[in-house]
Amino acid sequence: MLNITQVTGSGVPLLLDDIDTDRIIPARFLRCVTFDGLGEHAFEDDRIQDKTHPFDNTGFRAGSVLVSGRNFGCGSSREHAPQALMRWGIKVVIAESFAEIFFGNCTTLGVPCVSASRPDLDRLARAITSNPTLEITVDLMSKQVRAGEMTFGVEILESARSSLTTGNWDFLGQLLEGTDAVRKSADKIPYMSGFKT
Repeated sequence: MLNITQVTGSGVPLLLDDIDTDRIIPARFLRCVTFDGLGEHAFEDDRIQDKTHPFDNTGFRAGSVLVSGRNFGCGSSREHAPQALMRWGIKVVIAESFAEIFFGNCTTLGVPCVSASRPDLDRLARAITSNPTLEITVDLMSKQVRAGEMTFGVEILESARSSLTTGNWDFLGQLLEGTDAVRKSADKIPYMSGFKT
């Protein structure tokens, strides 16, 4: 299991409010059987309409820290939205606030979502725009963001922070870690052990 205590990378500034899951990944891409290849379609319709979209800017292509506004991830509960962001390369999202289901979906994928004040987000977005290679660290232990000379506090639900920092977000990892216990329990169940009496 992976303990996520901090994430460091360059940023992608997308400081807009009410970005819904249909904008993050348009509905026509929900028919996929797996999430493979979903990343290349993140914000596809927005990118078609706006040729200056940050996800099309080569300066931000290596970015793994998404900076956005209020109510990020609102709309439907589709897991495809955080999957698309993660597969594009996003490892953490800093926004003013998040839709609850989107926040939960990100946490279960190991993508922290932290909230910051609008003035701090404005400062960070400007810094990223002027220096796309600016190194940003989101520290879940201290609940701080550090970027160059800038440091500011962020908020995250304690249950999510604890889940990420202890590795408990990784349900598959927990299951695999308990393989021996699962086998022992299965051996005690008649229909799991060849119907032995």
